[in-house]
Amino acid sequence: MNSVSRAVQNLSRAATVLLIFAFLPKLATAQRQTPAEHWVGTWAASPQMPPEAVDQPDSSDAGFTDQTVRMIARVSIGGKELRVRFSNAFGSAAVTLGDSHIALAGKDAEILPGTDRELTFSGQKSFTIPPGATALSDPVHLRVPALASVAVSVFLPATTGPATWHPLGNQTTYISALGDFSASAEMPVARTVASWYWLSGVEVLASERTAAVVTLGDSITDGAASTRDANHRWPDILAEQLAKHRAAPLAVLNEGISGNRLLHDLAGPNALARFDRDVLAQDGVRCLIVLEGINDIGWPHIRGGEYAGEVVSAEDIIAALRQIAERAHAHGIRVFGGTLTPFVGAFYETPDGEAEREAVNHWIRTSGAFDGVIDFDKVTRDPAHPKRFLPADDSGDHLHPNDAGYDAMGRAAAQLFLPALPTAEHHHP
Repeated sequence: MNSVSRAVQNLSRAATVLLIFAFLPKLATAQRQTPAEHWVGTWAASPQMPPEAVDQPDSSDAGFTDQTVRMIARVSIGGKELRVRFSNAFGSAAVTLGDSHIALAGKDAEILPGTDRELTFSGQKSFTIPPGATALSDPVHLRVPALASVAVSVFLPATTGPATWHPLGNQTTYISALGDFSASAEMPVARTVASWYWLSGVEVLASERTAAVVTLGDSITDGAASTRDANHRWPDILAEQLAKHRAAPLAVLNEGISGNRLLHDLAGPNALARFDRDVLAQDGVRCLIVLEGINDIGWPHIRGGEYAGEVVSAEDIIAALRQIAERAHAHGIRVFGGTLTPFVGAFYETPDGEAEREAVNHWIRTSGAFDGVIDFDKVTRDPAHPKRFLPADDSGDHLHPNDAGYDAMGRAAAQLFLPALPTAEHHHP
């Protein structure tokens, strides 16, 4: 290289460096700017293994072929622009979503006139989700009020095989006869179930002040024994109270799985395994409420001894809860611990198990590992028999609350964010 060429090259490099440094202040300014809006989850359901792997009444083991599935979900916060998540997390093969729509839900399987919106995926009307993957729809303009119910209708043109699902929906899902009825205001219903298939989230475009709280738990968070189609799980009650009283919107994402445990799989992956997908991957999450551990205590003592080799100690449960708190804190998420509710008289309760529950609750209340504590035990127990549910709150199995018990739990959780909110008188032991 001659001296002239070398000089030209040096001048070119110098000009490039100057351009980079000239651009850096603008880049820094852009990075400091907070966007006016962002995506926030307004409804969620944790994906679980296909129905052939679990014993559930609404199994639909063979999946679907040339059918439309219409699922109902009640959002927590509202918005004018929505998008929908579908999960094939546990599919053994790809699943093809045909025509898909979202609308405001009417009565039964009907949708409200004028609210139907077609969903597309990267501009495509049909999308094939690979095994283990998630699909996010393109945004649609649809004004949805807080606490409104939406109908998500999906046509499945090809045989799906067993579906990634959420078994304990406690919400009626409508399955059509053969054909694509995804855009139909009224749908011919061949049968109904109480589960969600592939549907794992609904998100809204919201102001920068809007955030979400994830409720991570087992069947007590999932809403077992609550009234079907009534939206009376305790996270539903929390959402209602927040919608009434909180100036800055706070969405509630229910990531409860019936039968879930912290340290072993049973119904759905254990809480430590699903933490990244069900908590960290949710848009707009700033808070987490954890209510897990009663199944870790109880299932190893179930009659027949099927899980006897999976006994865990109070120390094991505490270590797992601490892991969840520390992992959330590392991502700037505030974490609130829920004390384990009474279970004396339940099918898997033992004296040793009760001692474990009390030890775990003592640690939750006193350790300082959490940013706050929701004393679900205190608001649901019988003051005359503190190891048992208050009879008025007991579903009858001495493990799960009824609607009144879930109401008390939701109001107790709301007090964390709304300290002035009153509670029902009979929940002051």
